[in-house]
Amino acid sequence: MANYTQTELAAALQAVHDMLRRSETAQAKFAPGTSQHTLQKNRIQALRIASALLQQASHTPATYTTAELERAKPPLASLLRKSEKAQQKLSPGTWQHTMLENNLRALHIASSLLAQALAAAVAPAPQTIQTHPCTQPKPAGTSQHPK
Repeated sequence: MANYTQTELAAALQAVHDMLRRSETAQAKFAPGTSQHTLQKNRIQALRIASALLQQASHTPATYTTAELERAKPPLASLLRKSEKAQQKLSPGTWQHTMLENNLRALHIASSLLAQALAAAVAPAPQTIQTHPCTQPKPAGTSQHPK
């Protein structure tokens, strides 16, 4: 399990929020039912899950079903591939290259957190055993029976 600093998580969360805002803006330009609109819809849902996982890693609980987590994997992977490909075409030091570098870092962290969430979702939950107060051990020096 990877550990991230609060600074890394905050930067990743900001990058994901920026990608989410741009995706929502792009989605508004496409007619509902078109492949571009559906692509943006899927990306937006994946980015919302990524945002929630980043917030959860910062100790703010997120609640998504295993199916929703599974559906978030392909759009995140697609965003990673496309961002990597786009970054190769840009000169280092440009704002676009830097933006994609931040996005890629955020997407890698979000993908790692998604994998951890999915692993936790399929792992059996630890069972807690409730015991009756009478069966609890008494502190040393106390009587088992009241006087």
